Amino acid sequence: MSFTTKSPVQVAREALRAAEASLPRYAHKYSPKKFTQHQLFACLALKTFFKTDYRGIAILLEDLPDLVDLLGLEVVPHWTTLHKASQRLLRLGPANRLLDATVRRLLGRRTRVRLCAFDSTGLECGHTSHYYVRRRSKGATARQKMTYRRFAKLEAAFECDTHLIIAAIPRRGPCVDTDRFVPLLEAALGRVRLTTVLADAGYDSEPNHRHARQRRGVRSVMPATAGRPTAKPPTGRYRRLMKRRLDKDYCRYGQRWQAETGFSMIKRRLGSAVAARNYWSQCRELLLLAITHNLLLE
Repeated sequence: MSFTTKSPVQVAREALRAAEASLPRYAHKYSPKKFTQHQLFACLALKTFFKTDYRGIAILLEDLPDLVDLLGLEVVPHWTTLHKASQRLLRLGPANRLLDATVRRLLGRRTRVRLCAFDSTGLECGHTSHYYVRRRSKGATARQKMTYRRFAKLEAAFECDTHLIIAAIPRRGPCVDTDRFVPLLEAALGRVRLTTVLADAGYDSEPNHRHARQRRGVRSVMPATAGRPTAKPPTGRYRRLMKRRLDKDYCRYGQRWQAETGFSMIKRRLGSAVAARNYWSQCRELLLLAITHNLLLE
């Protein structure tokens, strides 16, 4: 399995298959039945693929009749129709079912993932460059300290061999990751069985190790470096184990960088910014990014 530069036709076809496997044809029996939910989701996936907005994808579809024929559209949806469809199709329940469909398509009958990497990343809420933000915050004298601001944050569990996103949780940053290990683990275990989970020091916590190893039967591997530097051994059985045995060869911890590679693939191919402004719209955009990333894998 690899990350390829798929054509819009291939992306549309894969999006239709994922939607058909996870969504009903129409939202309600009394709906106008002008567009199916499968067609609308494929349009949303193409919006992310082309890195445009609702108006942009509506204009692009008018200029791509072959793509419209593939989707089975008699008329191109208005951009407001696509916006309303995103509010309905990318809620947490339907979005998770769509992500389930992409995971099952790529894993097939395989139900166990031997090596999984956890990590999170921030995405810009707009297309302003980092340099411009830094200069505006510091001013001409450059004496003012850089202040944090809110940004969209995506937590994801990647299969190390394929960069497949097994679980995705949208949030808002900046925030710590210590208390996010258990929700991400439970979301991943809801789809597949895990053998080993690799995470960075941001998830380091003895309760996280106990939950994974004792309650869920998953080997957790993360550096025991949380807290102030000290010569004393870490507290807790599993954190002391990590301190003694964690290196590049233990449980293939070096493969944790596959999560960084996965986020790099998303940002390079699908963009590093979300155009949505409010919190729930940003969450929907983040989930659509994760689903579209899986659609680009083969």
